[in-house]
This record gives sequence, structure tokens and C-alpha cells, in this order.
Amino acid sequence: MIFNIFFSVVGLSRMESLFKDEKDLPAMTWLQKFCCRILKAGAIPRHIAIIMDGNRRYARKHKYDNRLGHLKGFDKLAETLSWCSELGINEVTIYAFSIENFKRSKDEVDNIMDLAREKFHRLQAEKEQIRKHGVCIRIIGDINLLPPDLQKLAADIVYFSRNNTRAILNVCLAYTSRNEITNAVKDVASGVESGLLYPSDSSEELLEKCLYTNHSKDPDLLIRTSGETRLSDFLLWQSSYTVLSFTEVLWPEFTIWHLFGAVLHYQRSYISVKVCTISIP
Repeated sequence: MIFNIFFSVVGLSRMESLFKDEKDLPAMTWLQKFCCRILKAGAIPRHIAIIMDGNRRYARKHKYDNRLGHLKGFDKLAETLSWCSELGINEVTIYAFSIENFKRSKDEVDNIMDLAREKFHRLQAEKEQIRKHGVCIRIIGDINLLPPDLQKLAADIVYFSRNNTRAILNVCLAYTSRNEITNAVKDVASGVESGLLYPSDSSEELLEKCLYTNHSKDPDLLIRTSGETRLSDFLLWQSSYTVLSFTEVLWPEFTIWHLFGAVLHYQRSYISVKVCTISIP
């Protein structure tokens, strides 16, 4: 249950130990456990990506301020990671903050940055436990756009967990796919200009190695909540053969049943997707 260590890390900011035994986590019902076993008899996505949409609408729906809506979203991520662990999903990529989100009000952006600081500080406090459980944390995006102190926190977390391989959490922060692809093209162009590469070396494979996600396989399943049916500049390159699952529920109201439904949708699409990927020359 590797991802379970994140249940407290990204959850509510209580001051007790961040790492809990399985017995301390909310127990799955017998029906949930039964459905989980049934799903695990089929193909399970090894890497899922999530667009966690709907925090602000959830806040308006319940007459909360936006900060509490985002905090509820962090809590839901923690819970979702524990469900992924139960299903045997060992890599998760989340769209935490888009470059476009910097256009929101200063107060909202500052609140989100403060939440990120809080969670990163708590991750730092549990370095040994993260190393013990073998979780690799990657911060993906144009990190230079973040406040300097947050850049340092992100770099520290990435560095101390870099050699862990049992589970991977990719956090897309200050990210858009167009920015990622643009920077990859610039890297290749710089290599040609400096003489490290010949123009003929330029290829799809080389460009792919210059993407932020070059250490990960493409996601098998991408989930977006809140009823929106677009990718919003998220993993556009990597999602060519990814199964897409869109659900009406707002992200803080996402349940294990929505995750089960997305995995079942993936299983129903599995054969056709495999045929497409195998047929690629």
C-alpha cells in the first residue's frame, strides 16, 4: 500500500505523524473490496493522470471560500492515492496548477502557493519515511515561474526521492503541455546551435526525451472531473493513446466508485487501445 503514506501528507494539516498504518486509514467496505478484487482480475492501468477540476465550484456550491475548496481538493487527492494503491496503480500524475492559473486573482494564487508550501514542508519532515516506502516525487513544469522559496522546496523533495522506484507521484506545477513542448524544441535547437547535435539528429524520439515527463511512460488512463470534456493543455503529447474518462462529479466529491468506473472504462477500451499501439510502425 505504497501510496497510503500520502494519505496524511497531503491531507488535513494536523500535526500528528504523517505516516500511518493501514489500520489507521478509512477502511474499504466489503463491497468496495469485492469490486476491487474483480477489477484486479482484468487489466489495471499502471499509470493514471488526473485533472482535478471543480474545487472552486465545490466551494461556491457549499458557500465556502476558494481556499477551503482547494484544501478539500488536496484531501481528496490523498484519499484517491490510497485507492490507487489498493488497485495496484503505481504511478499517478496530477495537474495541480496550470501556468494559466497565474491569471486568477492574486489572493487565490497566493492561497494555492501557501497550500503547496505547507504540503512540501510536511513532505520534507518525513524524508526517511518516504525513502523507506520507496516513493519517488517529481515536480513537473516550468519551476522558474514559482516563488523562489517554493522552487527550493520542490528541488529538495525531487532530489531526496529521486532514486525511489516502488511508486511515483508526478505533480504538474506551473505546467502546460504547450510550454513543455516549446521548451523541448528550444532544447533541441540549442543542441544543434552549439554543435552538440546535427540537424539530422532531430526526431520525434529526441524531442520526447526532452519533455518534462521523459522518465515516465505515457499514462494509460486520464481522468477529468467536473463535467468538462477537454484536456486543458495537459499531457497533450503523452496522451495520444491514453484512455480518457470524463465524469460530472466535482473533484472534492470524487469517490472510489468514480475511480472504479474509470478503471472499468479503461478495461473495456483496453483491447482496442493495445491494437492501435501495436500497429504503430
